[in-house]
Amino acid sequence: MSTDLFISLLNPSIALVLATAFYLLWRYQPSRPYLAVLALAYAGSATGFLLQRLNLPIGAGPTRVFSVVLFMLAAICLASAIVARYRRRVPIVPFAVLGCGGILVFSWFMFADPDLTWRIYVLSFALGGISLIVAAELRAVPHKGPIERILLVLALLSGINFLVRPIVAVTISGPYENYEAFYSSFYWTTTVLSHAVLSLLIALTLFTAEALDGMKELRSESLTDPLSGLLNRRGFEEKAATLLKQCAKGNLAVSLVIADLDRFKALNDRFGHAAGDKVIVEFSDRLRTAAGARGVAGRLGGEEFAVLLPLADPAAGRLLAEAVRAVFSAEAIGGLPRDVRVTASFGVAARSGDEDLGNLMRRADEALYHAKKGGRDSVRVSFERMPETLPESRGLKTA
Repeated sequence: MSTDLFISLLNPSIALVLATAFYLLWRYQPSRPYLAVLALAYAGSATGFLLQRLNLPIGAGPTRVFSVVLFMLAAICLASAIVARYRRRVPIVPFAVLGCGGILVFSWFMFADPDLTWRIYVLSFALGGISLIVAAELRAVPHKGPIERILLVLALLSGINFLVRPIVAVTISGPYENYEAFYSSFYWTTTVLSHAVLSLLIALTLFTAEALDGMKELRSESLTDPLSGLLNRRGFEEKAATLLKQCAKGNLAVSLVIADLDRFKALNDRFGHAAGDKVIVEFSDRLRTAAGARGVAGRLGGEEFAVLLPLADPAAGRLLAEAVRAVFSAEAIGGLPRDVRVTASFGVAARSGDEDLGNLMRRADEALYHAKKGGRDSVRVSFERMPETLPESRGLKTA
């Protein structure tokens, strides 16, 4: 294979492989439409490069214009997919202005005032502008991680490549009179190689991002109860332990509320598991709302739930529990007769000293036990304190 043929086929081959990979990834994850857009972007790029060396029946000039149209669409699709991945609004108007403007001016220098050098500048500067818009959008992404920073750097490099390299290449090798000289020029060689490298790097970064997202989703699923949508016991204990450490650093109050649905087994036996599941979902929604953004809510198992509340003393914990109890016991639940009401019992414990999660849960469980024993549909608060926080432990005397 000659060097010229290898260079000609390098980008189409790479782009087609990447297009296929993104398409298959999208088929596996159809909820992420930007993957399909990425597949279109790389497929358009591959076709655009092929048409640089092949002439359609419409003629050489129109074929070159069609190739540029594909390049612009591929660049806009790639840029839009990256921006959409981070749930940012795609800047369609700037993309359209650069894309359509580039095609129109390119066509002018193809047919009205033929000038190959200016065609190079027009195409490169339009693509460079699109790359810099992507860089600006990525720069605005909050809480950027390594992937976002790498994509930002690649977008900037792509912009610099399109804006600076053509000027340098044309300066070195001079204006191009025809496409024969163009395809053997320093500019074309650097175009093919730089595009191949940047395309691969961007694609590999995006594949890595997808892999990391998949790992995060798997971990999230392993920590989440599928029925209620709350954290499961493992997830609750992990996040609650982290929250306790954070509150300990600031010496902040923390309260734990443990809840248990009253006579849930009898309800399941009488009305069926579908109705029981509906009760679980409704009660979970009330706890999630009550916990808010700062609290940690979880389903510990069966009909038992827990909410850890930062910045909450025993009175605040009891107030939350009473609110959830009153609202939940008063509302009708779909799937159950309208005259049937489901109640819940609650135990509340406020953290004492540097008490760990296990002991805090034990005290809240004991308070819940007293609520159950006292007739259910009620709230009890544990006022037990850790031994090390009692006055005797500080060398003080009590009456």
